Amino acid sequence: MRHPRIIIASVSLAAAAAIGGGVTAAAATTSHASSRPAASQAAAATVRTVQASVGGKTETILVNSQGLPLYYYLNDTAAKSVVTGGLAALWPPLTSGSPVATGLTGKLAVVMDVHGDQVAYNGHLLYTFADDHAGQVTGQGVQGFFVATPGLTPIAGYPTAGSSTTAGTAPAASSGSGYGY
Repeated sequence: MRHPRIIIASVSLAAAAAIGGGVTAAAATTSHASSRPAASQAAAATVRTVQASVGGKTETILVNSQGLPLYYYLNDTAAKSVVTGGLAALWPPLTSGSPVATGLTGKLAVVMDVHGDQVAYNGHLLYTFADDHAGQVTGQGVQGFFVATPGLTPIAGYPTAGSSTTAGTAPAASSGSGYGY
């Protein structure tokens, strides 16, 4: 017996929140087991810093080569992403076999995981947010994701090669819309 293929229309997280329905990972999943989320980049990824408004303050953040803000997920470990299915569709992983760092003081690395060669900064796997555009931070504090900054502290036990970063705890999302902007 063939199972019908379920296709769910793509709805942005901001649009779903505006109509009162919080989007969860389950709400955005597809039924095709072998489908993989679109990666933020396929070949060489450049991670650089820019100034952006985050929670009403100007912060230095990490962005990809298209200028999209990069985020990390609180529930990930240094070696494994737990962002899969519909959650990965909203938060595409930054993947590259040979990432390049520009203006970073921490360690950029590649972790082989469910997404392939996922880029990590100081042991934090990096993602973009489907609702962001270059120069726009809309995912701060949403679903446990936070903007990556140059001072993002390494995950405990992650090799730092003499790195002495100090700041980088997860900033609290602003009240109101829950988007942190």
